[in-house]
Amino acid sequence: MEAIPLTSLLPEGFNPRQYKVHFAVWNQVKYPIDVLASNQEEWQGWNSWRSVKDDFNREFVFSVAQDKHDATLWLFGGIWEVLERRSTQQAHSYTVALREDLMGPFVRRLWIRHKRSGRNMRRTMESVLPTMTVSSILQEPFAGDPFPGHDRINHSLADLQAVVTQARADWRIALESMKGVYVIHDKETGLRYVGSAYGDTGIWQRWVTYAATLHGGNVGLKALLEEKGDEYYRTNMRFALLEYWSMRTDDDHVLQRESYWKNVLHARSLGHNKN
Repeated sequence: MEAIPLTSLLPEGFNPRQYKVHFAVWNQVKYPIDVLASNQEEWQGWNSWRSVKDDFNREFVFSVAQDKHDATLWLFGGIWEVLERRSTQQAHSYTVALREDLMGPFVRRLWIRHKRSGRNMRRTMESVLPTMTVSSILQEPFAGDPFPGHDRINHSLADLQAVVTQARADWRIALESMKGVYVIHDKETGLRYVGSAYGDTGIWQRWVTYAATLHGGNVGLKALLEEKGDEYYRTNMRFALLEYWSMRTDDDHVLQRESYWKNVLHARSLGHNKN
């Protein structure tokens, strides 16, 4: 099927020479698509940031956020009018305002396909528009990754923090009334930590603690965090469920299964468990 050019959706009289395109990508801490889905004020800040160069030196900014799983897929984040420019570098030196009258209904709904060339994240629109196509249009605005299923969780700590920040109801409902045994593994080293959620604390609340503290209060994970730092930790530590049960499950059974998985995965001798 022939791709639909993005130009088919642009407003009448659209002049690309009035626009810079902001290809927002991961900033080593947060994914822009998570920010776009959960915090409009913070997303505005992403589009008001000046680096060394005066990149947003045109009347408008056409903003898109990169998908976490496909580098050629971008979610439309709105058209921002640049009202003021200041010379301070590495700061929020642009005053921008969202133009709801310019493609407002497509914000967080329009997926754009574009393979970015080079590392420049701020491009003149006329240089990239010919290769930008419509991938799809969502019925409802994008609100973050949906819950994948208990047996398909394999998410980084950064992903988990985004889910918690967005207060995703589908994730919370699926996990708050479940006990379970989980594994946190370092994708760089392969070292693991096995933990459990039992008592009155469901998996959701336990993972909310990780999102807030990063280490969940565990001695071994605290030491790793101190050694590697926040950025490494958010990116490389990934969560998965090994087993899960209803809250009626006896705590002793959960603890026995936790011990079993610690032995199977050598989480004490070759991992981060200290007990």
